[in-house]
Amino acid sequence: MPRSVNSVAKRARRKKVLKQAKGYFGRRKNVWTVAKNAVDKAMQYSYRDRRAKKRTFRALWITRINAGARQHGMSYSQFMGKLKANDIELNRKVLADLAMNHPEAFEAIVKKVK
Repeated sequence: MPRSVNSVAKRARRKKVLKQAKGYFGRRKNVWTVAKNAVDKAMQYSYRDRRAKKRTFRALWITRINAGARQHGMSYSQFMGKLKANDIELNRKVLADLAMNHPEAFEAIVKKVK
C-alpha cells in the first residue's frame, strides 16, 4: 500500500504562515523555512509584549502623576497615600490623564487630599 500524504493540509499550513509573513523584508516573506522562523519569532515577541505593554503604560502613568503632584509640592508616594487615606478611588490611568490634559481638575484633587 502506498504512503499517504496530506498535501492539501500541508499546502494550507504553509500558505497560512506565508500570509502571516506578508510585508517582511527579503526572503523572510517568500521562502518557507525562513518565513516560518520569522513568524515564530514574531509570535513570541507579540506574546511577550502584550504583557510588557501593561507594565510600560503603568510606568508612564506613574511618571505623569508624579510630575503633576510635584508641581503642587507633593511626591508621588505621598499623593497616592493621601488618596487612599481619603478614599478617593481613581486609578492611575485616569489620574495621569487628568494631570496631563486637565491640570485644573488634578489641582482640585491635590487640594482635596492635602
